[in-house]
Amino acid sequence: MTKKIQVLDRRDFLKKSSLGVMGLSLAPSLLALAKENGRLRTAHIGLGSMGMADLDAIASHELVDVVALCDVDSKALEGAKALHPNAKGYADYREMLKDMKNEIDAVIVSTPDHTHAPASIMAMKMNKPVYCQKPLTHHVSEARAMKKLAAKKNLVTQMGIQVHSFYDYKLATLLIQSGIIGKVHTVRAWSPKNWGTDKPTPAGSDPVPPTLDWNLWLGTAPERPFKEGEYHPGNWRKVLDFGCGTLGDMGVHIFDTPYNALQLDVPRTIKNECRQPTGFGFPEQNVVTYEFPATPYTADSLKWVWYDGLGAPAAHEDLLLPNGEKLPDQGAMFMGEKGRLLLPHFQQLPRLIVDGKYQEMDIEKFNLGKPVKDYDSESKKHYHQFVDACLGKDECSAPFSYAARLTETILLGVIAGRFPNRTLHWDSEKARFEEDEANQFLDGKYRKF
Repeated sequence: MTKKIQVLDRRDFLKKSSLGVMGLSLAPSLLALAKENGRLRTAHIGLGSMGMADLDAIASHELVDVVALCDVDSKALEGAKALHPNAKGYADYREMLKDMKNEIDAVIVSTPDHTHAPASIMAMKMNKPVYCQKPLTHHVSEARAMKKLAAKKNLVTQMGIQVHSFYDYKLATLLIQSGIIGKVHTVRAWSPKNWGTDKPTPAGSDPVPPTLDWNLWLGTAPERPFKEGEYHPGNWRKVLDFGCGTLGDMGVHIFDTPYNALQLDVPRTIKNECRQPTGFGFPEQNVVTYEFPATPYTADSLKWVWYDGLGAPAAHEDLLLPNGEKLPDQGAMFMGEKGRLLLPHFQQLPRLIVDGKYQEMDIEKFNLGKPVKDYDSESKKHYHQFVDACLGKDECSAPFSYAARLTETILLGVIAGRFPNRTLHWDSEKARFEEDEANQFLDGKYRKF
């Protein structure tokens, strides 16, 4: 007998979530008690490769107690439990949050993209600060809802873009805002990674591993049969229902510093040059062109071009380096009225190029200290900042108020991949495209699971 799948309109779900905030806004905050006790009790949802990295970084803070762990794969859960034997283990984040709502101070969400918003929204409705991996959400409507909810409840939030707190990225932001290359008119950014697939939807099904709860892994996403090696644990980023492609993975990191340095909002137009949609996976190669309104650090408008996939970026005179040098594997180039600034990704210092030659820069005036190239120590700063902010000792540098705008920008480029080589026009105030057929991809259906 065929199982009937129940779905909720995502927009209706998010509206109901927002209305629910009003009834919960007066709930007593456990965070005040955490501040008083000087320790933070954390719950972790998602314990795959990135989830374990998040767990390790959060737990490395001397004032953190890991009290709850959740993963739909019992093998991953067992690995985390071995490191934190006193933490309670769960397969379903909904059960964990309900059971332990009075024992949790903050929640870390490290799941595949499609579960970011459902898990985060549930935690925030319970007045929990949330650290959520990038991209913040799978859909534009979710990003706006999470931003609104975090603001309404005045919650500490942070998106997991740990390089945001790295030395080289802080320096690049200060250099651009100091006017070292004048007003910026163009940014070109790239990654040769390929989180896309041009093959059709896999046929048939394979037995679900005994350690995996496939229904919980799918969560709110449309139901589909399990296929070995296709989705869990590693290839979900390639699939429309679960991930956001290379743009949603590496784009968030590489966009972050130029986006932050130039104080950009969301774009006015978006065009993605890629293959025709297949309905299953993201394109293997994308060239996405955005046009942004002016800011104090840009020309009258800003052009932004993103390249991904094998061979990215395409050759362009803006990307020529002095002495015939090769471009870094991943990075961004700012083009301004006085020159160019190259920002490799990552832990390489930005380089100033004027008239085709590298120029020396005085960076001591920014008081950042000596350059740091230790990933382990640098990456923990972003996580520790979240912990300290929860305890009232710091402020987050990538809260959802910022992360939602950056994620919306990324996701508009992802949606443009559904309409290859066509310019889409975005109305930020109305949160709609002028091209009505594109609006269906701003949200979707939530499966009841």
